[in-house]
Amino acid sequence: MAILARQVLCLSAFLCLAYARSEPLRYSVAEEGERGSAVANVAADAGLAPAQLSARRARLSAEDGRQHFRLDLGSGRLVVAERLDREELCGQAASCTLPLELLLANPFQIFRVEVAVEDINDHSPVFPEEQVTIKIPETSNPGSHFPLVGAQDLDIGSNSIQTYSIAPENEHFSVSFGSRSKGKKYVELVLEKPLDREEEAEVSFNLIAVDGGSPPRSGTTQIHIVVLDVNDNAPIFTEEVYIGEALENAPVGSVILNVVASDQDVGANGAISYQFSHVLGQSHSAFAIDPMSGAIKLIKPLDFEVAQKHELSVQATDGGGLSAICKVLVEVVDVNDNAPELVVNSFSSPLPENTLPGTVVALFTVRDRDAGANGKVSLALEDQLSFSLRLAYKNYYELVTVSSLDREDTARYILSVTAADAGSPPLTTTQTFTVDISDVNDNVPVFNQTSYTMYVRENNVPTVLVGAVSAFDADVGPNAKVSYFLAPAQPTERPPCSCISVNSENGHVFVLRPLDYEQVKQIEVVVSASDAGSPPLSTNVTVHVYVVDENDNVPVVLFPSQDSSSLSSELVPMSAEAGYLVTKVVAVDADSGQNSWLSYHLLRATDPGLFVVGAQSGEVRLKRPVAERDTTKQKLVVLVRDNGRPPQSATAALSMLLVSDFSDVRLPHSSPAMEDEGSSLTTYLIISLVCVSLLFLVSVAAFVVCKVYQRRDQKAGHVLYGAGTLQRVPGDAAAAGTLPHAYCYEINLTTGSGNSEFKFLKPILPTLPPQHYPMVGGIDDDKGFPCGSITAEDSAPDKPGSLSAEQFDSLPFN
Repeated sequence: MAILARQVLCLSAFLCLAYARSEPLRYSVAEEGERGSAVANVAADAGLAPAQLSARRARLSAEDGRQHFRLDLGSGRLVVAERLDREELCGQAASCTLPLELLLANPFQIFRVEVAVEDINDHSPVFPEEQVTIKIPETSNPGSHFPLVGAQDLDIGSNSIQTYSIAPENEHFSVSFGSRSKGKKYVELVLEKPLDREEEAEVSFNLIAVDGGSPPRSGTTQIHIVVLDVNDNAPIFTEEVYIGEALENAPVGSVILNVVASDQDVGANGAISYQFSHVLGQSHSAFAIDPMSGAIKLIKPLDFEVAQKHELSVQATDGGGLSAICKVLVEVVDVNDNAPELVVNSFSSPLPENTLPGTVVALFTVRDRDAGANGKVSLALEDQLSFSLRLAYKNYYELVTVSSLDREDTARYILSVTAADAGSPPLTTTQTFTVDISDVNDNVPVFNQTSYTMYVRENNVPTVLVGAVSAFDADVGPNAKVSYFLAPAQPTERPPCSCISVNSENGHVFVLRPLDYEQVKQIEVVVSASDAGSPPLSTNVTVHVYVVDENDNVPVVLFPSQDSSSLSSELVPMSAEAGYLVTKVVAVDADSGQNSWLSYHLLRATDPGLFVVGAQSGEVRLKRPVAERDTTKQKLVVLVRDNGRPPQSATAALSMLLVSDFSDVRLPHSSPAMEDEGSSLTTYLIISLVCVSLLFLVSVAAFVVCKVYQRRDQKAGHVLYGAGTLQRVPGDAAAAGTLPHAYCYEINLTTGSGNSEFKFLKPILPTLPPQHYPMVGGIDDDKGFPCGSITAEDSAPDKPGSLSAEQFDSLPFN
């Protein structure tokens, strides 16, 4: 096992040669130097060009974590970063060296640097007390030495204390300064001339300590000599130096050691008391001494990492004022009371999601302030799937990626690096690295629907919102910011409709101008969603916009025509029964659906009880048989209404003429004022009385005249069949749409402005010879269906069987 461990150590040392120089770069700098003052050109000494420092991300690392120096990357110089106090950094150590490490990346390399902080004379000698009282028996012989507590100078070497002097000069005393064995310095008063308490009971003078600086510094304390009688023996310690050990976690109040001094005198002169005479630095603040027993106790916790040993000075004084001084060294024993420390030197976050495996994410240093096994540290990483740890050099470690990253899968990694020492029990420290993964544009926008269907009512207001498209991009930031626009048409496709617009920010779809369902029923556009990445990614979706019909078209009456100034009159025989088809109102609506469903209603009539209108078919039929009392000329207004909301309507005005005999047709000559509305009830009563009186005479006269005309026409060869020869065939009551051709027998009478056009809906003149009357009462030779018509234009003299205009006007319609 020992051979194997030795081989491992040799291999580790060999691997480290590639990263660090074998010999450090050594420099020196005087303490208290100005911040920014140059120490040396470390780049030149390391064989590096200044440009390499920035390119390889050069940085300084100190073992204590404090940045006493900084590296000027532009010039490669090592400069002072903060005030340097040698006494604060190294105390009374003979040498003060600050170790540094110059770290370079790409490739990784380390240069060890040592900067020695040189002492300057920045401290004056300081006595622990402003006044010292020394009791000397008058029996003391010349040449006797009396120990003094010397002054302390935090400087070292030549800047420390070099000489002591007395001022003003005294004939009884001189000062002796020097070093004994083991380099311990001493200051003593030397009695030059015997004392006589009766002549001079007290002597006072100043003791001056001068260091060797340039210029020199000095410190002064007052010496007060009290001359005593008798006591001629001073206390003596059993050892010159006492050494003790204390665990750094020793409880307060623990006894570290005991000092013992003896005095050959007896009584009060032999009674010894103990006290600290002088302690270097502030070490005495952690200890207290029992003045009677000399036991040194702990009064506050110790810290091995702050001070590994404490030097104390104990003075033993007898009752006569004589004293002796000894040194006490307390060595602090380390315990595992410090957890490992992880110092992050560099950390890269966020990482692009297309980062290659092996990329260094973090560089950190691991150290433990404890010693031995308590300071031996091992590392562990929780997540070993995407990241791992590797040793860069000595206690430098790198956190690297080991697999590809996907932000859409994991946007953030929280990595915990745990450092544990080998103490008992072990202490651990966990450092958390939060690695954010930055996005790259690797996802296209995705619409939430494969296609969109939207509806807009016709006659819409301009720029009406009809819907919205929405696409989601799994990326973030600009890569996920989706913009919408109409995709341009392919060369072989129709260009998109200019009436559709898409808001680029939110995907709202607008119709820019009013639409007409009767012209456009559907619009199809392609909307493209594109992200803001570089390069951008896009996807398309089809949007179907359907125009919803509104009831914006009024029904149009096709038949009977409402354009002529004088409406045609429908002839209704007086003998017609209930249900007789008089005519049919035909209307259409340009809308669709229920907006085009038409219904017919009788709005107004001269005799509302005589006629009825089919609500669905528009057929005008007799509601009851015609009576003799009914007005000869009937006016109807038919309301045609669609099924829209709100409904639209139109009216059709019809004129009905009640005739007893179609041969008796004569157009009435009445003024429009008389046709508008009936007179009052009184007028109708007068007319009724007159009609009743003349009814018989008119009937007889009409009968006689009719017979005479019939005989005259038969003799002349022109026969117009009367009502007695008519076939009473009613129209098909079940017919819908246009009038049925099987019963379409018409006589179109075109006369002057005072006449109207009449249409007869029953077959007339059924027995005319076919050679003379080819279009009456039989099969039309030209058309091939049972429909005949006679018009004023067809009544020319050159056509056989036709009526002349004079004959037609002379027909007895009245």
